[in-house]
Amino acid sequence: MDRGKLLKQLDKAWVAFKESYAGLTEAQLLEPGVTGRWSIRDIIAHVTTWEEEALEHLPAILAGRRPPRYSVRYGGIDAFNALMTKRKEDLSLAEVFRQLDDTHQRLIDLIERVPEDQLIRETRFRRRLRLDTYGHYPKHGEAIRRWREQRSVGRRAPRKPAPKGRHRRAWGVSPRS
Repeated sequence: MDRGKLLKQLDKAWVAFKESYAGLTEAQLLEPGVTGRWSIRDIIAHVTTWEEEALEHLPAILAGRRPPRYSVRYGGIDAFNALMTKRKEDLSLAEVFRQLDDTHQRLIDLIERVPEDQLIRETRFRRRLRLDTYGHYPKHGEAIRRWREQRSVGRRAPRKPAPKGRHRRAWGVSPRS
């Protein structure tokens, strides 16, 4: 995949994510329970957090270094997500949106500067980029769409089972001892 195709794929997933909450009121964006206890505002802050992680770790990957493991640094991805959610809980909705846009633009700028050989095949760089961005956005966009659909018919449909991995804490599920 060349840079142009990658940027188009990223943009397509980005636009679909942003469209998932387009037109909602501030009250709707702040209403908990979209994904577990998270509001749409919390989901947006979460997506930004993972783009920030990409911006921190992708340059290290380019330099041949391995980012620290979340299990070692934070006790796992769930613990990391919980910590970042706590750190961002007092941000205003306007600040969450500002961070979202600023961080995403910095990510695009980085991709535009990356050597093409990191993008045309499956590399550690591209894998990390996909996991933190265009592979991540659709999961949350779909959760928001389901929530909107449930609200539009005036009832809450039964929840799907809590997901495993990086999103378990958002559903209020504690890891097993």
